[in-house]
Amino acid sequence: MDLPVLAVIYDFDKTLSPDDMQAQGYIQSVGYDVADFWREANGLAIENDMDGNLAYMYKMVKEAEGNLVLTRRALAEYGAKVELYHGVDTWFDRINAYGKEHGIAVEHYIISSGLREMIEGTAIAKKFTRIYASSFYFNERGVAVWPAQTVNFTSKTQFLFRIEKGVMEVNDPAVNEHFPPDQLRVPFRNMVYIGDSDTDVPCMKLVSARGGHAIGVYDPRREDKRKVHKMLRDGRIRYFCPADFGEGTELEQLLKSIVEATEAREILEEKHRADIADLG
Repeated sequence: MDLPVLAVIYDFDKTLSPDDMQAQGYIQSVGYDVADFWREANGLAIENDMDGNLAYMYKMVKEAEGNLVLTRRALAEYGAKVELYHGVDTWFDRINAYGKEHGIAVEHYIISSGLREMIEGTAIAKKFTRIYASSFYFNERGVAVWPAQTVNFTSKTQFLFRIEKGVMEVNDPAVNEHFPPDQLRVPFRNMVYIGDSDTDVPCMKLVSARGGHAIGVYDPRREDKRKVHKMLRDGRIRYFCPADFGEGTELEQLLKSIVEATEAREILEEKHRADIADLG
């Protein structure tokens, strides 16, 4: 019998990594100060009523001209240099093993406004069932020329429904179809969303409202809890922890508790389904 699935869903920048992925090599390679790059990209968005992700992607393509060839391989190489928080490299195998001990299949997903091509270059890329993130269209010479996909803070929520229904392809319209509760691959009660900021709020709110678990994380080196405190006060999250994914940390213990709670809830759901079936 297939095991119940617990989907653990992550933002990437400042959730699994301490900084924006573009600020860990790419921006410097085109001769920009990081703050200047983001100020100009954000200004471009404001001045042109432009989506912020489209603005930064346009600026990446523009600033690459004369400096480097922006290919998929180049982006993956930048991704390989992205710093990860402590313990991230072994986190997934540890959580998966604990899930298996409790009869739960744990799956991991990324939903990020960052770049899929860079995330695919990281050492942890193969740990995810799906990476939903902004991405480029590459021309016949393999050079990034246009956005293929952009994921902003509100469009992130569509991917939660894809995970729920098992409709994984980004262009599959079946995500809009009605699924009876017993046909949902990952009900919201079996979702965990881990994020760090306002861009994660729509997903956090949706997961929490439908019985799942929303966790805010903050940089343990800075110990600035203002964002997670605000999210907790506003009812966006139920828990917060330092973004330390190491063995025995507060975050690991919290996830293990959620695995155990999922095991218990699934036993109760199975009992409920059996009682419904007994009605004939």
